[in-house]
Amino acid sequence: MTLPFFVYGTLRPGEVNHDLFLRGRTRFEVPGRLPGTVLYEGPGYPYAVEEPGGGVVRGELVTAHPEAYAELLAELDRLEDYVPGDPRSLYERVERKVVRDADGAAVRAWVYVAAPAVAARLRSRGRPIAGGDWRARE
Repeated sequence: MTLPFFVYGTLRPGEVNHDLFLRGRTRFEVPGRLPGTVLYEGPGYPYAVEEPGGGVVRGELVTAHPEAYAELLAELDRLEDYVPGDPRSLYERVERKVVRDADGAAVRAWVYVAAPAVAARLRSRGRPIAGGDWRARE
């Protein structure tokens, strides 16, 4: 399934991993928000933790060039330490509806959210990022 990616941390435009992984491989990058999530500080990168009725995480919807999609998907899975079915993964790649800021449309996208063990740890002793925007953190 070819979906855009919702990025909210080091993959956002202007951040270090955007240049390393996305520059020149995307067709569109537009602001959006992921409802029902809380953003937490990580060790140099953030984690989105799903919380029904929770906050909103701010980021960008990134649409890859079709010819770059498969390779990019595999590279982002490696970057995010995501291996399907592996309980040691830091993130899970899930399909969620992301709201485009420009028109309020809900768009299905891949999102890397904290894996269950990481999410439980963050909920109990993590530091939430106020406003859900990693760039605006103190």
